[in-house]
Parts: sequence; structure tokens; C-alpha cells
Amino acid sequence: MLPASANEILTTITDAVKDVPPFMLAGYLLLFLFVLTQAFYLFIYTVAPTPRDILRSETAYRHIEADGSVSYSKPLPCWKNTYDQRKKTAREKGSLSDGDTVIEDAEVFMSLVVPAFNEEKRLGIMLKEAVDHLQREYSKPKPENTTNGSVRRGPKGGHEQANGHLTSENGSARKEATDWEILIISDGSNDKTIDTALDFAQSLGSESAGHIRVASLVENRGKGGAVTHGMRHVRGNYAVFADADGASRFEDLGKLVCELKKIEDKHGRGVAVGSRAHLVGSEEVVKRSFLRNLLMHSFHLLLWILTPPATAAIRDTQCGFKLFSRPALPYIIPHMHSESWIFDVEMLMLAEAAAIPVVEVPIGWHEVQGSKLNVLWDSLGMAWGLFVLRAAWAMGVYSRT
Repeated sequence: MLPASANEILTTITDAVKDVPPFMLAGYLLLFLFVLTQAFYLFIYTVAPTPRDILRSETAYRHIEADGSVSYSKPLPCWKNTYDQRKKTAREKGSLSDGDTVIEDAEVFMSLVVPAFNEEKRLGIMLKEAVDHLQREYSKPKPENTTNGSVRRGPKGGHEQANGHLTSENGSARKEATDWEILIISDGSNDKTIDTALDFAQSLGSESAGHIRVASLVENRGKGGAVTHGMRHVRGNYAVFADADGASRFEDLGKLVCELKKIEDKHGRGVAVGSRAHLVGSEEVVKRSFLRNLLMHSFHLLLWILTPPATAAIRDTQCGFKLFSRPALPYIIPHMHSESWIFDVEMLMLAEAAAIPVVEVPIGWHEVQGSKLNVLWDSLGMAWGLFVLRAAWAMGVYSRT
């Protein structure tokens, strides 16, 4: 029971409220809610992450020249700068049209972005698998059989091959960019990640060495920041990012391209999400610690509660193997804010907000030693980041303009 003094205070408050006219009581309540909302907005505005400005040195890359030497720093081509300038000019003239919101044409078929922070030990293994696949599948048009010999009819006429290329009815290649590139983003590494990447490229010989470009961020931005930075500079018809640990199986890239092409909208926009959801219950997942599995299921519950419906329906938002069609990039990359582990969710939320079709594709995956993820603290950080991210977009702290 409450002390007598507390009962008296409660009685006094109750009597005072009874004497207040209902319309005034409603006004006080609305004022209280308004102040509370503004305070919450200010709080989210304060804690919501804002990406730092890109430094000039971070917009350059090095690669292997035809004579086998390491090049000097060269400017990275940036589709976003061209896209932004075109829109700005059109707005100033008062004549913004659909043509002004179209990204410039691709120069290659496939771009691979690899975020790498102190990955000198694992990067070479991952790059070998990636290059083997990209050389085999995307170095030139393949009008006939691919690795598994299957040729399928594409959703827009012609035939669709297992690597995602389309051919016309007579077997000739459709008019689209060919070839591939790898863009490695060293995320403030203080080991030999950059040297490892360049040494690997050098070992490929003149034919493929130039396909690999290495850029370096001065300070660590986080995986999301490195991926976003790389995606600003891709030249591909399709752009995929993959973790430097090589946990995802590159043989599945063709599956992502084929499934993405099936769901592309009339503007060619689409996103394919590599998924490990089918592995839940497998030996590798079951062998994880109870804490790790508990945190995984708790995070999925938070996603279901906090994210919009299409994003919440994705069973594996965190797999580091996602493919984007080039026309989808301007609706996602320029509006990214999160640079931490939660950036995948923001990408999917932005795709949903722009009505971009998304497909989830099962892929092969295996555990790799050397993970920098602290299961407990990073899981808590992801939960906090998800809450702030959802609140920032819902309350207008973040916007597309």
C-alpha cells in the first residue's frame, strides 16, 4: 500500500484533474505528446549516423599495367558524380525528366566490390575463386553452353544461360556490356591488404591483371561504408558485393543474375539477395553456440517488428552476397547512411521504398575462421543500429532529397 502522504498527493492530483475541462485536458495531453515527439526527434537526430565526407585520395585507385608494373594513382570513374550533376543541371533549368534520372551506360557486365579490412591472410584465397569464376563466365559472350551445359529461355525472349547472359534466338549475344572488374576497397587497413591485392593481380598476367582495381580509405569506415564507396564507382551492368573471407560460393553468382533478371521491372531495376536461410538446421548452424543462435533468432524478430513488410519478409538480410542491377543503384547508394553491420537492412529498405523488386536466392556458404565479428557486442550494436535506422527514416531525419 502507498504511504498516507502518497495517497494524499494522488488524491490531490485526481481532484485537480476532475476540475479541468475536458477540452483543456486534451490540449495538455496533445502538448505533452508534441514535446515528447520533438524530444525523441532531437534524440534520434543526435545519435543517427552521418557518413563522413569522402577524401580526394579515396577517389583514386591503383592497378597492374600491361607491362606488369603497379600503376600510379588514377581517378576512379564515379557514376554518382555524373548522375548528380545531370540532375542538378536539369533542376536549374526547370526541366527534370526521366532521362535525367538514368544512370550512365555500363562498361563491363559484372562488377565485384570487395570490402577488406586487414585481410592479408584471407583475401588471396577469396580472389582466386572469384577470378576463376569471373574469367570463365564473363570474360566474353558465351552463346553456347556454360559450366553446367544448361541454356534456358530468358524471361524477355531469347535464351538465358547459367551465368546470366542473354542470347538472341539465333544464338548471338544480346547487345549488352561484357567482361568484368573487381574493385577492392581497403577499409583503412594497417596490414598488407593492399600489397596482397596488387601482388595477386600481378600474378594473373597481363590479360586479367588490369581487371582488378584497388582503392584505399584513409580511415576505417566500417563494412557498410566500404561497400557503399565501392558501389559508387562500379562500371558494371550488374554489381555484386562479397565478403573478403570467401564464405560465399562464387559458383552461385550466375544463379543470382538469372533470378534477378526474372524479376527486373520495366526500368531494369532489381536486387538479388544471397541467402543462407535454407541452411538453418544444418550441421554448421547447429554446431554454433547457444548464445549465437539465440542472438540470431532475436535479431530476426527485431527485423520483423521494426522493418517494413517486404524487408521483414527477407529471411537472411545479413548475407554478404548481394547483387544489384545498374538501374537500381541510383535509388539506393546515394541515400545510404549506415556504415556498420546493419547497412544491408538499409539497402533493402531503400529498395522497398523505391518499389524495386527483390528476390532471395539460396546460395552455398561455409564458416571461415578469422571473423572480426564479436557475437555479443556486435549483435547488441546491430539491434541498436536497426532501431536508430528505422526511427531516422520514419521520422524524417533521413530523406531522399
